[in-house]
Amino acid sequence: MTNPILSMNQATIKYADLKETLDTLTAAGYRSVGLWREPVEAVGLDTAVRMVADSGLKVSTMCRGGFFTMPEGPARRASIDDNRKLIEETAAFGCKVLVLVVGGLPEGSKDLIGARERVADALCELEQDALDAGVTLAIEPLHPMYCTDRACVSTLGQALDLAAPLDPKAVGVTVDTFHIFWDPQVLDSIARAGREGRIATYQVCDYRTPFEKDVLLSRHYMGEGVIDFKSLTEAVAATGWRGDIECEIFNQAVWDTPFAEVAAKVSDAFDREVAPYWPEH
Repeated sequence: MTNPILSMNQATIKYADLKETLDTLTAAGYRSVGLWREPVEAVGLDTAVRMVADSGLKVSTMCRGGFFTMPEGPARRASIDDNRKLIEETAAFGCKVLVLVVGGLPEGSKDLIGARERVADALCELEQDALDAGVTLAIEPLHPMYCTDRACVSTLGQALDLAAPLDPKAVGVTVDTFHIFWDPQVLDSIARAGREGRIATYQVCDYRTPFEKDVLLSRHYMGEGVIDFKSLTEAVAATGWRGDIECEIFNQAVWDTPFAEVAAKVSDAFDREVAPYWPEH
């Protein structure tokens, strides 16, 4: 039986369409799913909402908003408007968490500080939209190797500093083991996130080297790499946060594996590497 607190992010079975995702997870005994916008939009929002409701699965997160580090102009306005649309789509599923990958350096720029300032400005613009929808914008710090192309926010501390001026109901953080395990301040930052009411989602997968040729696809099943899930999981649990724990893996070999087999492997890895350190177990 799949652990009731385990959710699987749809990206882990990337080639599954929405129906295949829902069928795979319900057959495997999952109770929650993390959705991506592309498979949702492929069938249309209303149809997707109905399909998810019929499946009986909860939606733990929606992925992904963000990508608003460009200078002011039409592209930035389009990005802000797109994030407003995503907030509404997230709320339509009864989901409370929209994960944000904030964006890297605009083309031709070397100004990381300026990029981070524009992230702060975007969050201020979107705060009221998030509050009105009952959705938390979950800033996801990404490993520093992605700081120029995907996320100029690399640590939980940076994410918390960006969130600090804003309502915790509107802006929180994503605690993703792959991205933050290396940070010498990670345990203190998790504790701070708990004190400030900022933890929106806890995501798990493993990290190992050498990297895949495409470093974006270097995530692994829990237990296949070097991450200490005990310390991180206990730190999140100690904050009092209680939500679905989501497994998100980007890896070509995993994507090429039959969906049901992936669902079973994720469940087994979670039971070995994460569940023993969660209070209910």
